[in-house]
Amino acid sequence: MKRNRSRPPSPLVPLAVLASLALSGCGGHGQPSAAGPSPTEPATATRTPEASTGAPSPKEAAVDPCALVTKQQAEKLAGTTLDPATPVRETCTYTGPVTGPTAQVEIFVGDGAKKYLDIERDLGHTLRPLTGIGDEAYAEDEAVFLRRSDRWVSIRLVRLNDPAENRRPLEELARQVATRI
Repeated sequence: MKRNRSRPPSPLVPLAVLASLALSGCGGHGQPSAAGPSPTEPATATRTPEASTGAPSPKEAAVDPCALVTKQQAEKLAGTTLDPATPVRETCTYTGPVTGPTAQVEIFVGDGAKKYLDIERDLGHTLRPLTGIGDEAYAEDEAVFLRRSDRWVSIRLVRLNDPAENRRPLEELARQVATRI
């Protein structure tokens, strides 16, 4: 009886396996790397401006976005309790509990904050100048943007309410943050 011999594996199979291992080690698409999850990786994906991909300048590295807006301040702004901060590079996010209500406060420092402002302008969103806050400041329905010296900060609030209700609290928080950068 004649036995069927199996063919030797294609030389492309080891290459595919190596490529797969290399990509999984990079932690692509928000997945933890092979070494395990980093405490600074986001727990969930959100619609946010892209953070700077380059290394922050020494001046930017000195500012902790989670120290600019405390959990208590974020909860006051959101009008509800929030989960502990999730810091990622030059950002900090406080999210509402999964049981609700929907609420999120995002803080961006540096290039990411400036890019967010530029995107809002490119989209034609209405930006109101704010006086007396840092060297330059603007507000829109769900966010404020401020600059002091060469550092930009933005604070974004996500709530399911009338955005007019958030105008004054966002501006008050921007005034407080301007004194910390």
